[in-house]
Amino acid sequence: LKKGHLTEDEFEIMKTHTTIGYDAISNAEKVSGQQMDFLKYAKEIAHSHHEHWDGKGYPQGLVGDEIPLSARLMAIADVYDALISRRIYKPAFTHQDAVQIILSGKGTQFDPEIIDAFIDIADELYQVAKQNMSLKEHDFS
Repeated sequence: LKKGHLTEDEFEIMKTHTTIGYDAISNAEKVSGQQMDFLKYAKEIAHSHHEHWDGKGYPQGLVGDEIPLSARLMAIADVYDALISRRIYKPAFTHQDAVQIILSGKGTQFDPEIIDAFIDIADELYQVAKQNMSLKEHDFS
């Protein structure tokens, strides 16, 4: 909720949410005494959704297909939601602007094939967002 940009130290702390999420899910499995198939994907998503196709993401610097498919999919959904959502430090982007920003990450931040699929369904995602999100938090112009 900080107004303004994070410092380098604050950004490093923020990046730990990937490993904290992974560890929390792993610990829940340990406490339950069983592995659950769906949690495999939850761990992949939590840990790897900020990895970039070109290897410049975090926390592990995975490249291309090293990034689990579930995390490559979530990466786009996460960025789309962040872009169309108003935050204390930024206004919401329009759907059209969000799509263009995501498209500009094709082959660098995002898997090119998944970007192609995203573009094919972007208008449907926009409709889902409009139906399920608070108008206070999003710009649907």
